[in-house]
Amino acid sequence: MACAALLVSEGCTVGPDYQQPAAPEVSGYTPEPLAPKTASAPVPGGSAQRFATGRDIPGEWWTLYRSPALDTLVRQALAANPDLQAAQAALRQARETATAQEGPLYPTVDASASMSRNRISGATFGQPGTSFLYSLATAQLSVAYDLDIFGRNRRAAEAAEAQAENQRFQLEAAYLTLTSNVVVAAVQEASLRAQIAATRDIVAAETTQLDMVRRQFALGGASKADVLAQEATVAQTRATLPALEKSLAQQRNLLTALAGRFPSQEIEQKFDLAAMELPLEIPVSLPSNLLDQRPDIQAAAASLHQASAEVGVATANMLPQLTLSASYGSMASTADGLFYPGTSIWSLGTGLTQPLFHGGQLLHQRRAAVAAFDQAAAQYRSTVLTAFRNVADALRALQTDADAVRQQAAADRAATGSLELARTQFAEGGISYLTLLNAQNTSNQARIALVQAQAARLSDTAALFQALGGGWWNRTDVPAAKGEDTSASAGTPQKE
Repeated sequence: MACAALLVSEGCTVGPDYQQPAAPEVSGYTPEPLAPKTASAPVPGGSAQRFATGRDIPGEWWTLYRSPALDTLVRQALAANPDLQAAQAALRQARETATAQEGPLYPTVDASASMSRNRISGATFGQPGTSFLYSLATAQLSVAYDLDIFGRNRRAAEAAEAQAENQRFQLEAAYLTLTSNVVVAAVQEASLRAQIAATRDIVAAETTQLDMVRRQFALGGASKADVLAQEATVAQTRATLPALEKSLAQQRNLLTALAGRFPSQEIEQKFDLAAMELPLEIPVSLPSNLLDQRPDIQAAAASLHQASAEVGVATANMLPQLTLSASYGSMASTADGLFYPGTSIWSLGTGLTQPLFHGGQLLHQRRAAVAAFDQAAAQYRSTVLTAFRNVADALRALQTDADAVRQQAAADRAATGSLELARTQFAEGGISYLTLLNAQNTSNQARIALVQAQAARLSDTAALFQALGGGWWNRTDVPAAKGEDTSASAGTPQKE
């Protein structure tokens, strides 16, 4: 009989009480234990990365790239990106809505005043053919209070607060996405610049080779077919430059837009692979902490909380609603007479409403709320699975990226040595031009592939930081809102 004393207490709250979902019972991100470090290669960007399991993630993780230009651009994006500003405004709206939803938990007090001039027929008093003129002034104070005996208003306030919490983590997700996008876009720009530089070097070398073939042709040491083949090779290599330059221009436009600018207001920063350091100490959070660190998981948990509270609202709508009301005021024929003795008026009242028949509307609304809760629970589980997959993918990528750089570095050294030898042998007439052409193609492909592999390590490192939550709980650039709880119990991960 939990509601037996509902008239003398705060009443009961129907519907499920939200419980934070339990963490998955897993001890790692990959089927096998995580290797302590990746492979290494004797080339720029080829150092081994070490995985520091359980170490906390810095709030400004992009500074680990040791690039002042990147740090400046990220800060510009955080200050001017409209998507981030929209998320900040949405959070303010959600918090104000949640505060407004607490209003029904308190009594409402209204003051009113009116003044009227009236004429009535004397027939009302048995005096036909006559009329009466009079004035009426009224001043009144009214109070009403919904007892909320089954917690409808409390559950509605709980749902609104959960919605605000969801929006809070949507903002953190927007922050993380923006910073990650800036870093990855900057790395991609650096990669394109390196590929363009390598392609131009290749064109220059191939042009030198073309001059040599032409001289040999003039001396009778090479055929016209050899000259045409080398000319085609130079033209084909040059033909790859416009596509790379187009991608570079588009990447610049992307970075400019992320910084909140129009394309004509291009950013000042330019990025090169040589100016970016590969982070070597990679913090890897424990799986038990990932649920607290990922803003999308926290947002999904808030949505689940909101759905749980809305089941309580729908349940309470089917139960009796009790309201108390009172008013006190004064009524007189003139405004200054409102304060004379004998003009006071007052009333006390109570109202009880029990829904009886609404065509099944309330029942089906509750069933819909339960279904929405089940949907939110499934979406939460899906979000958790996706988060763990993201981390596993990023860890695997860093390991294979390191292997790729090592293999591509070896391939580049071998291809470069083979090309130099082929050039010497061709100049001496020891090999055919076809052999030299194959060596050129192999060397060109190896050089471009090495640049791409080096850039992939930088990009996938950013992907791992994003997958682990990006250290938003360590941010110092955004102060907590007034009255906001930033403890671990409020969704902020504890330091590992």
